[in-house]
Amino acid sequence: MEQKFPQSKWEAKVSTKLAKASADQIWPLCKDFFNLHKWFPGLSVCHGIHGSNGEPGCIRYCARLNLPTEGGEQVVSWAKERLLAIDHDEKSITYEIFECNIGFESYVSTLKVVPRGGDGCVMEWSFAVDPVEGWKFEDLVKGYEEWLQGIANKMEEDVVGKIKAEKEPSVVG
Repeated sequence: MEQKFPQSKWEAKVSTKLAKASADQIWPLCKDFFNLHKWFPGLSVCHGIHGSNGEPGCIRYCARLNLPTEGGEQVVSWAKERLLAIDHDEKSITYEIFECNIGFESYVSTLKVVPRGGDGCVMEWSFAVDPVEGWKFEDLVKGYEEWLQGIANKMEEDVVGKIKAEKEPSVVG
């Protein structure tokens, strides 16, 4: 019988800089655990299924419709994710995927918002997961880079839009 030895975990951290939004402006959006779909490009569903939003132990369900297969079948990728820790001082959340149909096992991730000197901030997203059969580590990291950039862009646009709206005089009819 062939014996398989487990590979080491895949671990990586990706980051992106936001020039127009501070850590204090981005953090409230990041800690909103049940509403990731507002910021994650292509994520069509995210809602709480257990506990209170932002409290350790709460669980969210996330899903997205993938591109059709060669046979034209639409496949939904989904995951149930549990918030393990939230640190308001460090502006970080740590969560795990404990059930999914995308092949992740022993997945733990941290999203952190780091202030930069002057204006702006840096968003960091790190993960550790058992290797996924049929996937390449480099492709997964590239995906995280693209996803984080998309999230950061949407959050920054939201913050900038709110700032502009606050500065514009209201029109009384």
